[in-house]
Amino acid sequence: MSRLEMKGITKSFPGVKALDQVDFTVGGQEIHALIGANGAGKSTLMKILAGAYQGYEGNISIDNEVKVIESPIDAKAHGIVIVYQEVDTALVPHLTVAENIMMDEIISPNQKTIINWKKIKKQARKELEALGLDIDVNKLVSELTLSQKQMVLIGRAVYQKAKFLILDEPTAPLSLEETEKLFKIVAKLKQDGMSIIFISHRLDEVFQISEKITVLRDGQYVGTYNIEDTSIDNIVEKMLGRKLENTYPKHVGEIGKEVLKIQGLTGTGGIHHVDLSLHEGEIIGLAGLVGGGKTELCKLIFGEGNITQGKIELNSKEVINKNPANAVKNGFALVPEERRKEGILVHESIETNLTLPTLDKYCKYSFMNRIKMKKVSKENIEKVGIKTPTEKQIVANLSGGNQQKVAIGKWLLSDAQVYIFDEPTKGVDVGSKAEIYRLIGELVKAGKCVIYATCEFSEILGLTDRTYVMYNGTIAKELITKETDEEELLLYSTGGGQNVKKQA
Repeated sequence: MSRLEMKGITKSFPGVKALDQVDFTVGGQEIHALIGANGAGKSTLMKILAGAYQGYEGNISIDNEVKVIESPIDAKAHGIVIVYQEVDTALVPHLTVAENIMMDEIISPNQKTIINWKKIKKQARKELEALGLDIDVNKLVSELTLSQKQMVLIGRAVYQKAKFLILDEPTAPLSLEETEKLFKIVAKLKQDGMSIIFISHRLDEVFQISEKITVLRDGQYVGTYNIEDTSIDNIVEKMLGRKLENTYPKHVGEIGKEVLKIQGLTGTGGIHHVDLSLHEGEIIGLAGLVGGGKTELCKLIFGEGNITQGKIELNSKEVINKNPANAVKNGFALVPEERRKEGILVHESIETNLTLPTLDKYCKYSFMNRIKMKKVSKENIEKVGIKTPTEKQIVANLSGGNQQKVAIGKWLLSDAQVYIFDEPTKGVDVGSKAEIYRLIGELVKAGKCVIYATCEFSEILGLTDRTYVMYNGTIAKELITKETDEEELLLYSTGGGQNVKKQA
């Protein structure tokens, strides 16, 4: 059983010291959680360990022997494999499951000209069966679900004889059932001799699966704790350096006139016969499990896709959102679930991202008022709480939580009436979550109205006034939030409680 130690790890980027003398130790056959607020340095530390980042100070040793890790190939040679949250970046979509699992075998410099495809498929099947998985090895990776793609990468790690497996936010895109399956596989991997480093913002899951927790804060090591000797509240305090109070700040104000009315909405993404309403100063929840239709409905309302039936009314007048640009003009704003793909321009500056939806305000003829853009950006950065040395910082260099604040902040400068949030706290730490909840509260205090879509039932119960539970692309039940609970939300989101409308 191997023991891994990282000592005095320091790493700087232009204008930012990401890690400062960080220590991290993982024992043999251990499930060890690495946690911290967004920007604490978790991903940076793991990317150094996985060979993705070079130019760091400090030492990495395995079984008291110092190892040089300057590339992913080096890391793999030492038995270190990482499964990133964006699983698609590590897979070749147009190749089969077998080809992706056995990639090393196929591209090995020692590989003979003729590849034994029968052997390749047999070995891939063996790796998946060892994990208790039933995935067709002949299937193209592009046809798999997110959870299946994760399993393919874990299968590859097992084939590569990994000693240390790093799982970066592995449960973020998974349903409850898929998460339980993943945890069973992780437990089996540990039993078979592997150590797992588990990165997650879902502290209840961390306490469920891990034995030890290491906390980072602002790029520094805070401490390592045995699960049995600590609590979630204590760990949150360690992460933030303070107690977290009033997690869900309830907005105080009158709910006004009906602003949005949707009748019989049917269209792209399996959405059918959706009826809902939204009032001034109100937050409604779209609750449901992964695949229930929340994201598809949010996109359809925002003009992405085709509406085949039904209508959308804003302030008692029908609006037709032919596309997202049209939706923005009509007073809608969407913070999408996949922020890196759809919510931000990752290779542009914070300033560019924040001012993009309202660019016409800073333009006169062919000239842009750069001074005004800079001033507005700085004000918004402070208001939203984005941690950055400058408004010129490239968004890709920000932590996940700060990227999400950029995705939200750009809409605060617009004149939208209806704000749609789709899983806005996915992959975000508890401190950043509280700041996002505060921003939403300020929107409704200003008379705006909010659709809040999430599979986190605690957020639905803590934030919303009314809840629409989605199942199979339609509304299964409308509930007054203060009169319901997680058990009832789960009942309707799994198709129980009543017969929901069937798709025509």
